Amino acid sequence: MKKVWWLLLGMSVLTGCAARDQDRGAPTTSAAEAPTPSGLVVIPPDSPKLEQVRVEPVRVAEIPTDEVISPGKIETNPNRLSRVVLPVSGRIVSVKVKLGDAVTSGQPLLEIESPDADGAMSTYLQSEASVTQAKASLVKAQADFDRASDLYEHNAIAKKEVLSADNSLAQSKAALEQANASREQALRRLEILGLKPGSFGQKVVVRAPIAGKVLEMSVAPGEYRNDTNAPLITIADLSTVWVASDVPESYIRFIQVGERVDTTLLAYPGETFFGRVTRIADTVDPQTRTVKVRAELDNSRGRFRPEMYGSIHHIESTRNLPVLPVGAVIQGDGDSVVFVEKGRGRFQQTTVSVGKRSGDIVPILSGLKSGERVVVDGAMLLKGL
Repeated sequence: MKKVWWLLLGMSVLTGCAARDQDRGAPTTSAAEAPTPSGLVVIPPDSPKLEQVRVEPVRVAEIPTDEVISPGKIETNPNRLSRVVLPVSGRIVSVKVKLGDAVTSGQPLLEIESPDADGAMSTYLQSEASVTQAKASLVKAQADFDRASDLYEHNAIAKKEVLSADNSLAQSKAALEQANASREQALRRLEILGLKPGSFGQKVVVRAPIAGKVLEMSVAPGEYRNDTNAPLITIADLSTVWVASDVPESYIRFIQVGERVDTTLLAYPGETFFGRVTRIADTVDPQTRTVKVRAELDNSRGRFRPEMYGSIHHIESTRNLPVLPVGAVIQGDGDSVVFVEKGRGRFQQTTVSVGKRSGDIVPILSGLKSGERVVVDGAMLLKGL
């Protein structure tokens, strides 16, 4: 009996010791790490990765809500374009300009030898002779009238002789007026051709009607031209140009004559040029369902050239919205996320709703408030942690 009692006592002692050893080895609940909230990225303050993250507050900007964007093309201003034709037919003696030259108004462009010029000179000289003859006839008619009047006063002739002399005087005055008119017309013809009265064999000089650049030429020395309707030289004043764009008819209500439009060109990426709408077409293109819109641009620096391609941008209304740089927003599987700073080295991944990109910024429709600090550089680094 005593042996059994001592055996039970030994077993209980061993069991108690094992239980105490097990209690000392098991960790307590308070010592376990607390779980990290979902989407929270923590970087230790001494980590070099923290130096790669740049944070800025969310700012508010005006974002377009109704806007028109359509492709455009630079055109010459038709109000400052001149196509030079020959005033008379004849042989081209010399061409004084080259393609691409800048010319001033009145500058000689080419010289012509023309029989029409000699014909105009002959007409002028004949009109001069007619004026001289008419003046002589008027002097004689005046003398005849004075003599007849004197004789009639002394009852030496009948009254009908006086009336006849008066009629001849009136006809002579009318003939002189007609001769003067013909001479003025012939002189005006010489002035248009740039000829001086009195000598034959003068060359006709064709001058630039406007200042600008020579854009096209289709003439060479030695050619004989008898078509006075065919343009030989095209000159354009490029100090202002037009940008033409085909705007969909559903957006034409947003554009009015005189309004400002912003123009961007492929030749100058990243630059925006401002112009004013000068004309909106009165008809809709039945094939493309667009309306032609033209805006005028200042080209005093000569940077714009006809046929350059780009686009026009017209803003009808705006709305104040929070905005972020494009690099701050990460596009995921159907979601857009940003990282909001919650403290030093603590960044919370947040889902946002974004609008249409406007330049280098993107509007935030929901998910953020103005003033919140968001990672604008290094967001992809946090996404990978």
